[in-house]
Amino acid sequence: MKPFLLLATRAEDVPADEEYELFLRHAGLQPSELRRVRLERDRMPHIDLDAISGIFVGGGPFNASDPEDLKSAVQRRVEAEFATLLTEVVARDAPFLGACYGIGTVGAHLGARIDRQFGEPISVVDVTLTDEGQADPLLQGVSPTFAAFVGHKEAISRLPETATLLAGSPACPVQMFRVGENVYATQFHPELDLPGILTRIDAYRGYGYFAPDEYADTVAAVHRAPVTETATVLRNFVARYAR
Repeated sequence: MKPFLLLATRAEDVPADEEYELFLRHAGLQPSELRRVRLERDRMPHIDLDAISGIFVGGGPFNASDPEDLKSAVQRRVEAEFATLLTEVVARDAPFLGACYGIGTVGAHLGARIDRQFGEPISVVDVTLTDEGQADPLLQGVSPTFAAFVGHKEAISRLPETATLLAGSPACPVQMFRVGENVYATQFHPELDLPGILTRIDAYRGYGYFAPDEYADTVAAVHRAPVTETATVLRNFVARYAR
């Protein structure tokens, strides 16, 4: 099998390494089948789309809606590299699944409106599939409404007509969309389980996702309901595109 590729942007080693392990476990892949590039540290290499089965993008600290003058040199470099990659990915309709930060990269590339209107605190939310989502191959086996982990400062408030909305939540209308037949993005985290989200709560204290006195409430929020279905998206992606 040609390997899949994980493009990551987390600078902290513990959540970065755990993110890789979560993608491996929940996608059902071996380390030899999922290569990782840490873009916060290394430049994006040349990616031969014919030599891989597909691309995953994990979450990270960057926000596409940040004012340009407040973006770090690393963020500007990563955004430019993603813009170049996505030009080819979208043109070729190559297999791509971006989670959380990934929805911002694809959304920005398509000209979606991304702002702070529909941010969600770290929590478990109910995500509901659209009619198109219920028919989509990546969402087969997922309930029409399912629980998912979220935690994001920005979100897409308007999708372009070229995108197909697949899922939304009460506080965030764009939770998943598709471009063409094979380019996907989710606002929720399909890779996360409860231990993983707790690691991130601890790792990103002080990053503005919650106030210092809201730590206990944030931990309680991710225990609100069991999250059992989101990994199906990863497994379906691998089953559909492994080659």
